Amino acid sequence: MYRRNRRRVLAAASAAAVAASLVLAACSSEEQGPDDLADNRVGAMDNYDVGVSFRATEPVEFSILINDHPAYPFNKDWPFWTWLKEKTNVSFEFVPAPLSDFNQVRTTLVTGGQAPDILTRFYGNQETEFVSSGALLPVSDYVHLMPNYSHRVEAWKMQPELATHIQADGKYYVLPGMHEEKRFEYGFAVRSDLLKKYNLDIPRTLDEFHDMLATLKQECAGVDGCYPLSDRFNQSPPDRPGGNLIRAVAAGFGVMGGWDYDTVSYNYDTKQYELTAASDGYRKALEYLNNLIKEGLLDPESLTQQDDLARQKLAQGKSFVISSNPQTIVNDYRNDIAGIPGAEMALIPVLTGPFGNRLLPGGGRLENGVAFPARVKDNPDFVAMLQFVDWLFYSEEGQEFAKWGVEGETYTKDASGKRVLNPDITMLAFNPGAPKHLQKDFGVYNGAFVYGGTVDLMHSFYSEEEAAYISAALEGREVLPVAPPAPLNEDEQDDLTFIRTPLTDHVMTETLRFILGERPFSEWNAFVDEVTNQHRGKEYVETINAAMQRFQASQG
Repeated sequence: MYRRNRRRVLAAASAAAVAASLVLAACSSEEQGPDDLADNRVGAMDNYDVGVSFRATEPVEFSILINDHPAYPFNKDWPFWTWLKEKTNVSFEFVPAPLSDFNQVRTTLVTGGQAPDILTRFYGNQETEFVSSGALLPVSDYVHLMPNYSHRVEAWKMQPELATHIQADGKYYVLPGMHEEKRFEYGFAVRSDLLKKYNLDIPRTLDEFHDMLATLKQECAGVDGCYPLSDRFNQSPPDRPGGNLIRAVAAGFGVMGGWDYDTVSYNYDTKQYELTAASDGYRKALEYLNNLIKEGLLDPESLTQQDDLARQKLAQGKSFVISSNPQTIVNDYRNDIAGIPGAEMALIPVLTGPFGNRLLPGGGRLENGVAFPARVKDNPDFVAMLQFVDWLFYSEEGQEFAKWGVEGETYTKDASGKRVLNPDITMLAFNPGAPKHLQKDFGVYNGAFVYGGTVDLMHSFYSEEEAAYISAALEGREVLPVAPPAPLNEDEQDDLTFIRTPLTDHVMTETLRFILGERPFSEWNAFVDEVTNQHRGKEYVETINAAMQRFQASQG
């Protein structure tokens, strides 16, 4: 589950359109939408509502784009599909796509007019490229038919986060996964046996992280190609090299980098957007990483190498620190280091830096979500499809089923109501060595369906270590609010889209050069001129700030 870049800029036609969409998102299931859809209710339930189990009144079938994940290759015969049909009277026509090419396959299907009914795994604003052509359904027009979704938007006060999905026409086209609480899952993992050897504590700041790496460098004596930190996570998304590494360091300086990079970052001190690449925080983040390179603490290949190579170096004792989340440390690293006597791995919580105890809202409550081709509104079973998606993705019952399977078949509940995975089934840190796997053998916990949910559901698969890590990541930290909206009109959005791609390409190229020492920081002012003037970054940020001020004035 890699983190993806999320644009913070709200693109909407006007403040009135934004407000209307947000009101619509929270309206009840009894209100009417743009039409009564009387001819599109085949299989739909008349009494469907929050707390009501969805079951189509007659068999229906929907086509769906589903990920073919290398960790649990797609299987049309998984028990999950049988259980789902028994529960809901819904079956699927599958369109599998390999995870490595998922986005490209989806783009080809959508632009070619061949998209299936349900399009999964849309990450923040990936839908924007399809909106102007009318290829996708403006799903915000129809959420009145989705009572669980609407209830969560209102009860969890999701409107500020949801606003980040609104497009230039004041509508949104993706139903995002929604978490009841914020999560900050990605950090680093370290060989904890080496921390014990050198009497080191888990670092909590960027300075302590540097000092830890400097101490661990002693372990590299006489080992060719050894660096304390050799990192992974450079392939998703492919245009964000140094994904989690740069993200984690930049966040400590108050800016968005790596996975989270965006053209502009909101400065919570000045209350203005600023050009990310030209900011003081971005420079200091790159200087920090460049210093790790110069001191031999960071493998220069970390910014571009494949995951498998980074893991091999960890397994061979050629590195001791690597990007991680609680699942990765269980699924990958503990197996990788099994051949090193006495080796253990532990998680390092989110590191602080000059930005202090403030956390950027990058660990927000939105996840990847679902979109639909525009044509589905004419399907005779359109309303039933929305009810089904609402149940599976947004009801407590549906989400529990997607994540845990069927009670008695894959799990039980103890006297306190706690879910307990069957002893012959393994998943994450549960029941290691069990003969069956929840994802591989049952199709449960599929990445197309399991994002978001209540605190109870999200914590239900946490090990004690994982729960402690999540708690430590937020301990004493102030999670900043979502940056204020900056509504763009259609012409502004077109202009900034034209600027953004070449500007981002230049920033990514020069970011690597600065970190690797291929470009000296004595040329920083020249770089700032390049991104500000030659690549029109100044025009970009001025447009965003003007749009923000225009929106704020319209709100009184």
